[in-house]
Amino acid sequence: MTAQEQGPTDVPTRDPIMLAAFEGWNDAGSAATQALEHLHEVWAAEQIEELDPEDYHDFQVNRPIVGPGPDGRREITWPTTSVAVASAPRTGRQVVLVHGIEPSMRWRRYCAELLDIAERLGVRTVVTVGALLADVPHTRPIPVTTTSEDAHVRQRLGVETNSYEGPTGIVGVLQHEAEARGLNALSLWAAVPHYVAHPPSPKATLSLLTSIEGLIGEPVPLGDLPDDAIAWQHGVDELSAEDSEIAEYVQQLEEAKDTAELPEASGEAIAQEFERYLRRRDKGTGG
Repeated sequence: MTAQEQGPTDVPTRDPIMLAAFEGWNDAGSAATQALEHLHEVWAAEQIEELDPEDYHDFQVNRPIVGPGPDGRREITWPTTSVAVASAPRTGRQVVLVHGIEPSMRWRRYCAELLDIAERLGVRTVVTVGALLADVPHTRPIPVTTTSEDAHVRQRLGVETNSYEGPTGIVGVLQHEAEARGLNALSLWAAVPHYVAHPPSPKATLSLLTSIEGLIGEPVPLGDLPDDAIAWQHGVDELSAEDSEIAEYVQQLEEAKDTAELPEASGEAIAQEFERYLRRRDKGTGG
């Protein structure tokens, strides 16, 4: 495992922290948005803001949905971005959760509005959460990469700079704009096997939540997610067994992954996993 994939043990501040994930291009297998939805549920987050979709969305690209409302009447649900606040049970730290659909237009104004909300809430650290399709086997742990454009954050947390060059999504823009404001900005990315890109991807969601709990020093109740991840892997095993070409390809990915990681089967990774287990056991939040 590289230093880039290890994940930090704590963010640079105990001030409120913002976690943001967006449906669309930055969310392979819906892994990132489902990680935030999980946190919203288990930490009983309360929605405090909702961005006006009229300013940011092309409704022919992201159409509103018609359906019955709580009172039985038909209502329209618009594609929007919600901001919710939760209090981490163990540390009491305020966690701001941003969940939305990647906007169609006015990205700089969109990011400015989110960061204005962050600053009003006292946020000093912004963590964008994404998922991408990659040549990784579903039978191995889903890798999560942690990067930052901020030299101070990289030095403090031991993560690397993002070396990607090319088209970017709203996750990349928000991280860049947060850093430009002097906020601590970093990004978590899960690598989803490209041959099983269809959501959900519970194993990738589980890996992101594990990285998040290490980042903020707060055990996350996992509920049924570990069982869902196992069932997902077994389901993909069965599908690949029915196709000899896919089975051979998965084996090649496994061999490449195992060869790359063999020199780094370190005691540090084992110790970190054991520490996470102890935190959950001590707090009764086992998953």
